[in-house]
Amino acid sequence: MKKKLTKLEKSWILYDVGNSAFILLVSTIVPIYFNYLSEQAGLTDVRYLAYWGYAASLVTVVVAFIGPFIGAVADNKNYRKPLFMTFLFLGVLGCLFLGCGTHWLTFLFIFIIAKIGYSSSLIFYDAMLVDITKEERLDEISAQGFAWGYIGSCIPFLVSLGIVLGREMLGLTMQRAMVISFTIVSVWWLVMAFPLIKNYRQIHFVERKSSAIAESFGRLWETLKGMKYDRKVFLFLLAYFFYIDGVYTIIDMATAYGTALGLDTTGLLLALLLTQVVAFPSAIIFGKLTRRYATGKLILICILAYTGMAVFALFMKSQPQFWTLGIFVGMFQGGIQALSRSHFAKLIPAEKSGEYFGILDIFGKGASFLGTTLVGVVSQVTGSTNKGIGVLVLVFGLGMVFFVMSERKGV
Repeated sequence: MKKKLTKLEKSWILYDVGNSAFILLVSTIVPIYFNYLSEQAGLTDVRYLAYWGYAASLVTVVVAFIGPFIGAVADNKNYRKPLFMTFLFLGVLGCLFLGCGTHWLTFLFIFIIAKIGYSSSLIFYDAMLVDITKEERLDEISAQGFAWGYIGSCIPFLVSLGIVLGREMLGLTMQRAMVISFTIVSVWWLVMAFPLIKNYRQIHFVERKSSAIAESFGRLWETLKGMKYDRKVFLFLLAYFFYIDGVYTIIDMATAYGTALGLDTTGLLLALLLTQVVAFPSAIIFGKLTRRYATGKLILICILAYTGMAVFALFMKSQPQFWTLGIFVGMFQGGIQALSRSHFAKLIPAEKSGEYFGILDIFGKGASFLGTTLVGVVSQVTGSTNKGIGVLVLVFGLGMVFFVMSERKGV
């Protein structure tokens, strides 16, 4: 970067390094461990998948419901950091106590709490972006956060993976190995959050009234009613709903496709690591490209690239093709996520960033239902998983149309 990262910018980026370790663990080892606990209790594979899906859906609904409200409350002067810390500690403690869940139902309950803490903390974290850097640096700093989150999270993940896979050599049971892994990740997450807790100060805010919570609710209601008149923000939210849905669906369905192509658990984990490693420099490159090109144009390129990936998936039949898809996902995943965050931050009032990022979270969480449902239905009807993923071409196409409409509205 032309200008070195400030202390506050580094502190903000480090939190991405911390929380990304948790979500990487949740995306890889945790489902395998839950399957292990389910087998111990005699659950069938169908019930295991159903209960895991119910838990993920419950987290999505809860966070989507409370997100805009807690975001609006956090916009009040000196409220954002305490609320951020509350949900951070909820997530960290939930991660730590996952090791105590030796029964599948107990484990699932603790997992829901930890995931709600994690997801909610990100609403405040994203809203902090407008406070920790200048507007002209939003794109690069947002990209740096995702980039270092991708690569930094690999450190505790690889240590945890080594302990879990090598547990017999270490003389550990599966449960003991997971206790150690959860402890490593929770400590990593908390330690990486300390600099942000220490250095962050809320610059943009709404002055507190006598009843901050009631006032926040009223303010949120007024924003939602007036959203249809703010066409640029409204159209961007519609675009985001569709294109981020396609992005999340490809991520969520990757394991199923890899398994269908014959990859074992180790192969799937290595493919995911490859994606993380590729995403690191790619996200930084996209951040630097914003110096020369408009953020909107770069987001549009990412949407086009993902559309191409969906077309490629129509013809995917071998493991080498799966690895190729993983590389391309890594190249554009960080860019589209980071630039979407910074682009949205430029469109909204800085003093209401929590409120607006809470609303954005609804569109992101809501999108997680659409894509996987479409893929499942089309796959079942046609009998082809390739055609199922191919339907995402339509999803990305709608996202592209609404995004272009949003850009034409001007700032």
